[in-house]
Amino acid sequence: MIEPSHVLVLDEVIDDLNEGKAFYAYRRSWLGEYFWDSILSDIESLYLYAGTHQVKFGFYRLISKRFPYAIYYDISDKVVSVIAVLPMRRDPAWIKKTVSGRT
Repeated sequence: MIEPSHVLVLDEVIDDLNEGKAFYAYRRSWLGEYFWDSILSDIESLYLYAGTHQVKFGFYRLISKRFPYAIYYDISDKVVSVIAVLPMRRDPAWIKKTVSGRT
């Protein structure tokens, strides 16, 4: 476990979050906002728990506490870079391809 100085989020992660938010907002209007807030809370937890998660597809993988999503991140020089926030119900080959394309 490390104590990161920064947690950076790639631009593509914002797109991932917006897609998830739209998906859940379609089901219930308030659920999209709850999804967004929950995932951001999970990302913020990386300040405490970065480096303690399982490595999958070459990146650390934090599984969200409230939604079936995984947060993929990398650590370099005490900086945590969030690479992707993806639904775990997708095809693993698609997830691997998506994560690999963001390095």
